[in-house]
Amino acid sequence: MAAVAGGVGHFSAIEIVIADCESDDATVAIARAAGAKVVQAAIGRGRQLRAAVAASRGAWLLALHADTVLGAGWGAAAAEFTVDPSNRARAGYGRLVFDDPSPWARRIASAAAWRSRRLGLPYGDQGLLLARDFYQQVGGYPDWRLMEDVALADRIGRRRLVALDFDAVTSADRYRHEGWLRRPLRNLTCLTLYRLGMDPDRILRLYEGGARSRR
Repeated sequence: MAAVAGGVGHFSAIEIVIADCESDDATVAIARAAGAKVVQAAIGRGRQLRAAVAASRGAWLLALHADTVLGAGWGAAAAEFTVDPSNRARAGYGRLVFDDPSPWARRIASAAAWRSRRLGLPYGDQGLLLARDFYQQVGGYPDWRLMEDVALADRIGRRRLVALDFDAVTSADRYRHEGWLRRPLRNLTCLTLYRLGMDPDRILRLYEGGARSRR
């Protein structure tokens, strides 16, 4: 799992921070060769995102999952968002796109756009751009292994979330492996349990148990 936190602003400087969790492949070497800062973090997306933010220095933050890349035009969209002073108390997110041409991929991406717009729930694979001061004001990512993106979106609130004009291109490997219908239903189940007040650690155990049972 990786987190990217950068001082976007007017693009006077962009800092990339990768939060690594004891990976045993070439992640760290590749990241450092590309000029990124690498920090070690405990397992769990929330912990890794918090570690990356803590290690960064920019006035603006862009959080991104490891299996997502920014599409063309993201820089212009980010610059336009960050130069507007009114956006210092708002957060922007990208348009989910899968690296798969199937109709199922397009349907799920469309559902994500609806969920983000109507419910104020962009997930972590869409990227999240916000000012550091605002991030700290709303409490940042919780120290959770799952549902951390939902918790932060809730703190920000639907009216302070803005759809930006760039693609967040995400790997469809998990959907292809687990099923284009099964995985979204499992995600929806996790969200429903969270809304009902279930502890995120317990949701994680159910989430991971379901994934293992289908391997």
